[in-house]
Amino acid sequence: MSLTPTELTILGLIVEQPRHGYDLEQVIEQRGIRRWSEIGFSSIYYVLTKLEGRGLIASDDAQTGGKSRRVFHATAAGRHAAEEAALEFITDQRTVAHPILVGLANLPLISDEDYAEALQRRLTWIDSRISTVTAAERSQAPLPRAAREIFSYSLSLLEAERSWLATRVQVPDE
Repeated sequence: MSLTPTELTILGLIVEQPRHGYDLEQVIEQRGIRRWSEIGFSSIYYVLTKLEGRGLIASDDAQTGGKSRRVFHATAAGRHAAEEAALEFITDQRTVAHPILVGLANLPLISDEDYAEALQRRLTWIDSRISTVTAAERSQAPLPRAAREIFSYSLSLLEAERSWLATRVQVPDE
């Protein structure tokens, strides 16, 4: 039983702890999950329905603040499917397309000045992202191991790109 990245992400958050749809939205927002996934707010409930239909999650009715909310928990089959899918995604060796590579492949089309300016803008953006991700990680401590690993991996990629950019823009590497 294979899962899409969106299905696995939502199922994984439910395996972490039982959650209702609004709670999922809050965690997705707080952890910056939309930066690396394609989970739209409206798709959360669609995916919950699919996962429940496949027997991977089950729900209980719970009263919360005068509103009835369905709290979802992972079934044994859901935990197993999430574990298998997580291992598949970790070992997946597909190359991820990076738009910057398309731009670099077409360097003969742009002037050196425009290239230098574009690199500087990207470096500024990368620095901002590093600050934002670091602040998000710190504000949510202590995080579950999975979230810590995502933050760590994301920051490592950003810092590697920053290092590469710094050699081209000629700014001191911090």
